[in-house]
Amino acid sequence: MPLYTPPLRDLQFVMHELLDAVPTLKKCPQHADLDEETLNAVIQEAGRFASEVLAPLNQSGDAEGCRLDRTTHEVAAPKGFREAYATFVEGGWPALSCDPAFGGQGLPITVNQVLYEMLNSANQAWTMYPGLTHGAYECLHAHGTPEQQATYLPKLTSGEWTGTMCLTEPHCGTDLGLLRSKAEPVADGSYRITGNKIFISSGEHDLATNIIHLVLARLPDAPAGSKGISLFLVPKFLVNADGSLGERNPIFCGALEHKMGIHGNATCQMNLDGARGWLVGQPHKGLAAMFVMMNTARLGVGMQSLGLTEVAYQNAVAYAKDRLQMRSLSGPKAPERAADPIIVHPDVRKMLLTARAYAEGGRALSIHTALLIDQELSSADEQVKKDAADEVALLTPIIKAFLTDNAWIATSHCLQVFGGHGFIREWGMEQYVRDSRINMIYEGTNTIQSLDLLGRKVLGDNGAKLKKFGKRIATFVEDEGTNEAMQEFINPLADPGD
Repeated sequence: MPLYTPPLRDLQFVMHELLDAVPTLKKCPQHADLDEETLNAVIQEAGRFASEVLAPLNQSGDAEGCRLDRTTHEVAAPKGFREAYATFVEGGWPALSCDPAFGGQGLPITVNQVLYEMLNSANQAWTMYPGLTHGAYECLHAHGTPEQQATYLPKLTSGEWTGTMCLTEPHCGTDLGLLRSKAEPVADGSYRITGNKIFISSGEHDLATNIIHLVLARLPDAPAGSKGISLFLVPKFLVNADGSLGERNPIFCGALEHKMGIHGNATCQMNLDGARGWLVGQPHKGLAAMFVMMNTARLGVGMQSLGLTEVAYQNAVAYAKDRLQMRSLSGPKAPERAADPIIVHPDVRKMLLTARAYAEGGRALSIHTALLIDQELSSADEQVKKDAADEVALLTPIIKAFLTDNAWIATSHCLQVFGGHGFIREWGMEQYVRDSRINMIYEGTNTIQSLDLLGRKVLGDNGAKLKKFGKRIATFVEDEGTNEAMQEFINPLADPGD
């Protein structure tokens, strides 16, 4: 069975030594009392949960998968998943970076990002249940009515309820302008929603008492295309006025998808047969509201791939140090042993170093972006907020596409390091490859991310965001240009041909 050791020293290096995160965060009023010791303590405990509670369930969850009772439409997650989620909730982890007004702990997004890297390394399939919930929280926090926020956000914050986003339909994936789900208004202000959704991660499960679905559908007077999409809140169980759960809403799992990977997460076909829902945001403006959740998910998918890159590398390098095969071409490196460990061979070293570079670079990029999000949300300086928001917008499609492409390469390399053993299930490497493949498709395929980057983030403002980012790089090159120790990095960065 593969093992996972939380990379605490690497995480602390990026936060404290590379990015100087605490002094930056302390400039934000809500984080003024933050200190390095608190962050380190939180991260250490998060790593313990990931490695001791989640990681042992990764292979067993993959082998068992989820089970659908077609009579009740209920889905059971793999053995141990429900108990792990209860431990997660008891530890207060869902509330880590949520708004204290709704029961959150108010810690920085940066800390939450670190938590999710470790959770994804330990068990991506399990992590998708709370990960999507956090996206639903963000969407309702930004666009929900005060009544919706008061009813749903405390439960999503605590983790007592989970959330999903229901976008894709059998005939449309990324082109949501083609969706056909309908929402008919009811006299009490709610809507009756009818339609079919597919590929809904965490759409049905037994980890929580209620599931809050955010569903895209069309009102009767909706214009054609993406300008006619509205967003609705559709709970699995209706919520009574006193906050207790009421009758079952007719939004059901009709089937589970049979997938290449992430078997421990319930990917559902969801059928809505006049399910009651409530409008979130403005009519026909649902796509803009949903993008809050989608952008959160895009960063989350990047973290899924970063987590898999890290854990695959850890196991591959441990194997390469132990496995003996042939002698180094430059002479024996372990003359006391029957052969040299394969880590001395150039091709093995190349594959391991590639995976390590993608893990360390991806970690730096993702934590840097999380720190920008904290500044965007919490800085008292409006210019800092604006600059941070621009850079986050530019980097979001890059994180999603670059980290997921790299994870597919890195996990494949790490499987290759194991040779024939990598193809055998018990070593765990083939699961990392299978699990990583979906991330290049999730939340808009990586080619669509490139279209978003070029069309919206670069050309959309005539290159203003890109030029601003370029100035940061130019300043860094100028500041470090005379530092001899930095020349191997600065010179390629400064060369336009590279």
